Amino acid sequence: MHIITLVKWVPDAQLERRIGEDRRLDRSQGILGELDEHPLETALQIKEQHEAEVRVSALTMGPSGASAAVKKALQIGADDGFHLTDEALQAADIWTTSAALAAAINYVRATSEGSEYLVLTGMASEDGETAAVPAQLAGRLRVPALTQAREVTLEGRRVVVTRLSGTRMQRVAAVLPALVSVTDQANEPRYPNFRAIMKAKKKPTTTFSLADLGLTRYAVESKVSLIAAEPRPERQAGEIIHDDGTAGQKTVEFLSKEGLL
Repeated sequence: MHIITLVKWVPDAQLERRIGEDRRLDRSQGILGELDEHPLETALQIKEQHEAEVRVSALTMGPSGASAAVKKALQIGADDGFHLTDEALQAADIWTTSAALAAAINYVRATSEGSEYLVLTGMASEDGETAAVPAQLAGRLRVPALTQAREVTLEGRRVVVTRLSGTRMQRVAAVLPALVSVTDQANEPRYPNFRAIMKAKKKPTTTFSLADLGLTRYAVESKVSLIAAEPRPERQAGEIIHDDGTAGQKTVEFLSKEGLL
């Protein structure tokens, strides 16, 4: 059984986000996305339940610095890491991301000698926040997509998921191979201890490019391009309404003027 967990190198949310002169988000101070720690924890829990039968691989796509996300995943407990990096993937939109990752997953699968596989992703990425890649990726891989999972278990060749849909909790299942996006309600991610950090140094990491996947830059050309970017305007001071007997009327007028009624 091979579990391929997608991880992403994202800007640190504690820092101010900046757009560079190339109209790209500054990722010089990135971290492993917090939302990606939940699918990784899910993968490790499945491995612990099934002992040596499960291999957990961490896969990322991004510039050279994105290797830090793989390194953190190895420290947390992944068995090996894979890093797809290519200049042609800079500023990739969701179409390009899903196309490149689908090919990358097949590349990673080829290292596991045809065993059953499960792809785990986060519910969204902290930078793009589209939550659209998991479904697109499942479509490209031609496997079932079980999204927004709050609980994931493996029962033989089936993956069983508990998810919230509207006001109802659903329990759905699919035969492997499959893709599951895991929410931040699924578990509490573990922290790597010193022993795990040292052990991670000996775990293998494979770096590869589009050429290794048999893809050209035209095969993954983004459908969306950023035309312009500028800092958001400074926050304006709010309007204070003093109650002189007409505060209610002034409040209604203000809300109406702002289109909030």
